[in-house]
Amino acid sequence: MWDLPLRAFHWLLVASIAGSWITAELGFEWMDVHFFLGYFTIGLLIFRIIWGFVGPRHARFSSFLTGPRGWIDYARSLRAKTPVYSVGHNPLGGLMVIVMLALVAVQAGTGLFVTDDIAFYGPYNPAVSGETASFLTRIHHQNFNLILLAVALHVLAILYYVFVKRQNLVAAMLTGRKPAEWVPENEAITSSQLGKALIVIAISAGAVYWLLAAAPPPPPDEFFF
Repeated sequence: MWDLPLRAFHWLLVASIAGSWITAELGFEWMDVHFFLGYFTIGLLIFRIIWGFVGPRHARFSSFLTGPRGWIDYARSLRAKTPVYSVGHNPLGGLMVIVMLALVAVQAGTGLFVTDDIAFYGPYNPAVSGETASFLTRIHHQNFNLILLAVALHVLAILYYVFVKRQNLVAAMLTGRKPAEWVPENEAITSSQLGKALIVIAISAGAVYWLLAAAPPPPPDEFFF
């Protein structure tokens, strides 16, 4: 059900968020790694957005974006004793995908403008005023708390499905497979479309390269990462 590129994106994003958190906590000596993780995350986001339109059926946004009515109806169904199986993302899971992508996009985007007013500046910091840079830096710090909250909700939802609904969603995201009784045969995907994924990866990497190459030059005697 889950193609290999989508699964790789999922776990690479997990690793990138964890690495960004750790390097931020470690402080000054790890800021260069922190910035490079931010650039890597931007590449992941670009890939996922494109893949959401051209990837296999269950990776596409159109397969799981239902709107408020779908979210409410599915939330009500969770109280039923009869298991409710979703082939791809269920409506609430699909909503969480969009929320997480938006939060991570804000985090990575504001990171391009951040400053500690001493040694570290994002590559686009010279493009904005000091007041704007300070505002975006505050957003960058505060938004990560929202990311942690979203991660916590995601983990709690996974635990609920494991222990209450008896559905192991983590295994599906590792192997790409779900039990046959969950998935009608005509809903299964037949390919991970790896050739197409390589093209999208190249486009994403090129976009990040262009983004950094187009950054304004740093002022004299400053460190940029």
